[in-house]
Amino acid sequence: MSCNCEAEIAALPPESASEPSQALILGSSSSTIIDSQSEETSSSPPPGLEIPIEWPPDGQLSLDWAQNLMSVFDWSSRNLAPAQFPQVLPVRVFDSLVLCASKILHKEPNCVRIDHCGPDSTVVVVGDVHGQLHDVLFLLKDAGYPSENRIFVFNGDYVDRGAWGLETFLILLAWKVLMPQSVYLLRGNHESKYCTSVYGFEKEVLSKYKDEDGKDKLGKHVYRKCLGCFEGLPLASIIAGHVYTAHGGLFRSIPVTPAKRSKGKKNRKIVLNSEPASLVLGSLDELSKARRSVLDPPWEGLNLIPGDVLWSDPSMKPGLAPNKVRGIGLIWGPDCTEDFLKKFQLKLIIRSHEGPDAREKRPGLAGMDQGYTIDHIVESGKLITLFSAPDYPQFQGTEERYRNKGAYIVLEPPNFDHPVFRSFEAITPRPQVKAYYDYEEAIDSDEELDLASMATSP
Repeated sequence: MSCNCEAEIAALPPESASEPSQALILGSSSSTIIDSQSEETSSSPPPGLEIPIEWPPDGQLSLDWAQNLMSVFDWSSRNLAPAQFPQVLPVRVFDSLVLCASKILHKEPNCVRIDHCGPDSTVVVVGDVHGQLHDVLFLLKDAGYPSENRIFVFNGDYVDRGAWGLETFLILLAWKVLMPQSVYLLRGNHESKYCTSVYGFEKEVLSKYKDEDGKDKLGKHVYRKCLGCFEGLPLASIIAGHVYTAHGGLFRSIPVTPAKRSKGKKNRKIVLNSEPASLVLGSLDELSKARRSVLDPPWEGLNLIPGDVLWSDPSMKPGLAPNKVRGIGLIWGPDCTEDFLKKFQLKLIIRSHEGPDAREKRPGLAGMDQGYTIDHIVESGKLITLFSAPDYPQFQGTEERYRNKGAYIVLEPPNFDHPVFRSFEAITPRPQVKAYYDYEEAIDSDEELDLASMATSP
């Protein structure tokens, strides 16, 4: 996939094109990380790695480029300090990659339809990965890299909590640029300004991209570019006409009712009614018309569908109701799953959003020990929750940590509606890291959000 980004990169403000001029000093003891389960790692890269990573002169990514990117990030995560990251991936290369990917993502519809699944194709669906780089690298190798006949759908939450959200997100963007028809990146609730400011991604980026004088100007530029890219991520997908995937799940209908208008007045204002008497499931047509380019999807107003898609949760109790625990989105029961599947002639709903920490507090729903649960079995099909971050969260070196497996789903022809589950253990050894946020003070993922903070965030 080629992408001519040079003109736009040249037009960026001076700080976005700058980078530390200091060369990468290999073999420096100060940049060595001690692995938590192994001897001191070597700070000299293995033969064959191209460091620093350079953008191809013709703007065309190759399989070798993507594989080198993964190998370099794996090596640097084990051997270099976070502040040395710009010497591995210069900011000009970051700019080119994010710009090319953003161009592709922003052109995709809210709900991407993946209809080019042939008799030799498989579709791999992946849940939350939360910056767990080494598990993502394993998953890509275990499932087989994206190809013309192997399509990947990622269900969001690429960043936060884990220590390598930036590397994880950039690797997936590289695959998207390389194979735009074989890689689909959906948005998760953590791809937002609010969540990334609370759960570590913003601090991670500022730690990895520092100016030479130690200030955050460069890091803030990188963070802003990531936020802009998040806004372009589609909300959902429909695979082979049978499978609906989204990070949180289902969404409400928002009827638009014009208010009465006074006669004889120009520029009359139409008041829209966004408060229906009772909640009703939304349609795919409504989903396609929702405005997704918002940093923090709203929990009130006229544009609730993105917030619903990213934040909602299933329940064993029938009906559709506000998600009072999270403070945003919906709670829906098996009857709603049946109605949605039947209405749109679907067989499966695959959503993510809930890890072992959330499920621990959800009576009536299964835990996430194996990386997936089948939450609803109804006449028309099933609702599945998929979580792909094993041993979650990995930075937490306490007894309270979860020893869950991660999982991904393989969908096979002819109908792509029979899920094959692949559970996997966390990769060890992995580098010893500190969290980029105070996990003891931060609210749990299933607790009510600080909605006032979301409302006032610029």
